[in-house]
Amino acid sequence: MTETKDRAKNPVTVRETTDAEFAADALSAGPPVLVQFTAVWCGPCRQLKPVLAALAAEEAGRLRVVEIDVDHNPATTARYGVLATPTLMVFRDGEPVKSLVGARPKRKLREELADVLG
Repeated sequence: MTETKDRAKNPVTVRETTDAEFAADALSAGPPVLVQFTAVWCGPCRQLKPVLAALAAEEAGRLRVVEIDVDHNPATTARYGVLATPTLMVFRDGEPVKSLVGARPKRKLREELADVLG
């Protein structure tokens, strides 16, 4: 498990996960988990990264944010039928409850997650 972090700018981080760690990082009980299925070569994924970092910081305690590289973690990618990057999937109590495809600004993402955040 690694985390992308710059504590000076953002004390809350987006956790990077793997096939082996996905269940512990995304499917456990607690607050909903927003998973970004991403790839190094994906431009829209890179655009979304600061949006997700900001959302993770603003919603700390109410939402966890995790990212998984589709090229290095094919089992999880296939298990959830991810065909495009970035795909954002929200998990609650181990079950996917929402799926979104494509990058979007934070305001729009926040609107689309309103029902999850309550």
